[in-house]
Amino acid sequence: MNLQEFLKAIPKVSLHLHLMGSIQATTVVDLARKHGVELPPFEEPEDLYDYPDIYKFLHMYDNSALAVIDREDFQRICYETLTEAAAHNVRYREMSFNPTTHMAAGVDYESCVDGLIDGINAARADHGIECRLIAAINRMESPELGVAMVETVLEHRRDEVIGIGMDYAEAEFPPERFWKAYRMAAAAGLHLTAHQSEDAPPRNIETCLDLLGCERVDHGYHVVESTEIMTRCRDEGVVFTCTPVSTAWVYFEDDFDNHPLKQMREFGLKISLDCDDPPMFKTDPTKDYIVAAEHMGFTVEDFRQCMLNGIDGSWLDESTKQVMRWEWTQEFDELAAEIV
Repeated sequence: MNLQEFLKAIPKVSLHLHLMGSIQATTVVDLARKHGVELPPFEEPEDLYDYPDIYKFLHMYDNSALAVIDREDFQRICYETLTEAAAHNVRYREMSFNPTTHMAAGVDYESCVDGLIDGINAARADHGIECRLIAAINRMESPELGVAMVETVLEHRRDEVIGIGMDYAEAEFPPERFWKAYRMAAAAGLHLTAHQSEDAPPRNIETCLDLLGCERVDHGYHVVESTEIMTRCRDEGVVFTCTPVSTAWVYFEDDFDNHPLKQMREFGLKISLDCDDPPMFKTDPTKDYIVAAEHMGFTVEDFRQCMLNGIDGSWLDESTKQVMRWEWTQEFDELAAEIV
């Protein structure tokens, strides 16, 4: 077994994946034709996923969402991304979706979330993968809309929706704007995370941990600009959910070798790897691991720790985590012994 085969075979937790960013281009085209939704011009479906910058990416991200309309559509896209994940031995995923994106297009929340749950149940039955959902706030929208989203989630409570997050462009939309939404979610027992210091100063991490009450850091690469905050996060065991391929393209000019993730690993931060928006950035649940190995110095032992960090950072109950740590470590070590 070579290293790439090993990295595909090891059991994985997925904590940083966006539903709309995980739709295959061919599926977007199929659904757009089904509903008469106009897409940007293209020759091949994959052409839709060529864009020069983060804002063009977000525009295509939102365009894809316009083609996902009925409950069956949500079931399909959820099932397809979980099927791909299972092929890379992802065993458990906490997946983000943006309710307000679909509600703004006239899709009711219940059709969206119940379709996703249908997809989760089908993928579990067919592939054995487990999945839970994170309702994510679009930080480029108003704080009032963030509160309204949490109210909607609570009004239509589903066991599969276990937390809230926050995404979209960070630099001009600081996290403290959404403190009321996070306070409301926490009071209702939902878990909390957010994109933090992805393209903004490390102070956003402190804001998310201390004001919003976030339990982990999504991205967080600018933490390397503050030794004080890095030290705090290391000492407190804060888990960072990191996506090397997508962020190298968006923020670091495809420079994998000088990605901050390398410095974060060397400092001893708790890193869990994932693939963000896989087809939209031409990656998959294994490729991000391969990039980390080939360009960021990750060793077999680092990947063992990443696996355990993913379990630690998940919102599973502690008894389930204990079983996973024991069983997955045994499996990991058996696979590692086969590397040649």
